[in-house]
Amino acid sequence: MFRKVPGGAANGLVTDCADEPRTGIIDIGSNSIRLVVYQGPERLPAILFNEKVMAGLGRGLAETGAISADGLKMASAALARFAAVAREMEVQRLRTVATAAVRDASNGATLLKTARDLGLDVELLSGEQEAIAAGQGVMSAIPDADGIVGDLGGGSLELVRVRNGQVSDRISFPLGVLRIAAIRDKGPGTLERQVHRMLKAGGWLGRGDGLPLYLVGGSWRALGRLDMHVGQYPLPVIHQYTMEPAAIARLGRTISHVNKQWLRGVPGLSSARVTTLGDGAALLSALLKHLGSSTTIVSAFGLREGLLYGALGAECRALDPLIVATREEGQRHGRFPEHGDLLDRWIAPLFDRDTPAMARLRHAACHLSDVGWRANPEFRAERGVEIALHGNWVAIDARGRALMAQALFTSLGGGTNAPAPLAVLAPAADLKRAVAWGLAMRLGQRLSGGLAGPLQRSRLSEDGMLVALHLSDGDRALYGDAVERRHIALANAVQRKAAVLG
Repeated sequence: MFRKVPGGAANGLVTDCADEPRTGIIDIGSNSIRLVVYQGPERLPAILFNEKVMAGLGRGLAETGAISADGLKMASAALARFAAVAREMEVQRLRTVATAAVRDASNGATLLKTARDLGLDVELLSGEQEAIAAGQGVMSAIPDADGIVGDLGGGSLELVRVRNGQVSDRISFPLGVLRIAAIRDKGPGTLERQVHRMLKAGGWLGRGDGLPLYLVGGSWRALGRLDMHVGQYPLPVIHQYTMEPAAIARLGRTISHVNKQWLRGVPGLSSARVTTLGDGAALLSALLKHLGSSTTIVSAFGLREGLLYGALGAECRALDPLIVATREEGQRHGRFPEHGDLLDRWIAPLFDRDTPAMARLRHAACHLSDVGWRANPEFRAERGVEIALHGNWVAIDARGRALMAQALFTSLGGGTNAPAPLAVLAPAADLKRAVAWGLAMRLGQRLSGGLAGPLQRSRLSEDGMLVALHLSDGDRALYGDAVERRHIALANAVQRKAAVLG
């Protein structure tokens, strides 16, 4: 079944948190047109399909006021394909939105008619709606975000203040990346002066006040990819990657001194973004200076994810996206669907001094504790590291990924040392704590065979001297040699003695 969805929460589309069929968004942006199809838990559905066409609808818009004939042709072909793909994939809720280029172009109505003829009901978002969606997208993936969201599209730049899970002030400026070259061509310093003038007129001058600037949009993600490559960053995950103002200034100099062929060789960097990298860096440097933001944090989530998040009910929004995603992964790929939550409750008494942030990472690792069981036994530990480091998780930084990876590496038999690159990503003391998590998880898995009953009937305790495993007389037979060895290994790691009690 293929049907059009005409709005979001504003149109009464407020959903509960049950698993949903396939949902799709066609995003007609000023630089690219993209179809993304999602499926899975509504709080953080997995991406089933993702394709973009770099139609460049906003290119030349400032000079001509219209979308070019080539742009219209590419857009029409892209929309026809995306409508057909959505039908074939049986997308049940499809939402089509258009942003600055279509909104501002004198011939934007032509493209809207083309979309209607294809059966697509296009929402023409205002600059304010774009800004709100971008802010909600960041909050969906970084729930504790406190700063300013900067969403750079081809035709416009949206700024949004986010804190305490809420969007407050927002504004849209005609500073899309496809407009920057024409501004810079007017002479040195022109872009910076224009950014200063626009921020001042809009009441945003100095509003950063030392807060982070969350970067949304393909152009700024491309800058992050370049910085990761230049700095030889060991984790190829762009979400929550940070860049300081000095690093962005260096990027601007790097881009001006290397050729496009070299840039096209940067892993993960779209060749279509190469021509606008310098403009994106120049705008970002000027923006940081006049906003007064302290640092930047890249968000992989933006407008499209914000539209999904904005349609959720309050209860679903409040769920932790990391726990939702790791629970889904564990249920999908582990042997025993309920095991992650149960295992975390079982080992938790040993770690009651963990901060809430650490306990959350431990909980997520427990959800993933069984996802490597199908792998060759010689590579299960490596599989655990790969899933933790490279999984499509959000609301987690590089340090958090490293701690999950260490816990899984240890629990899956990799030992207590930190495999590369974990020692670069997290402090040694934190990794040592994650080793203890892993040894406790390993004990629970061996004792229970992955089943619920033995964990429900037994418990762990720690009194400063002993790590005690409490077993009923009927379960004493479960305490075999392999279980005893894992019990002793855990006790030794936390400098305690192992004991079995009733």
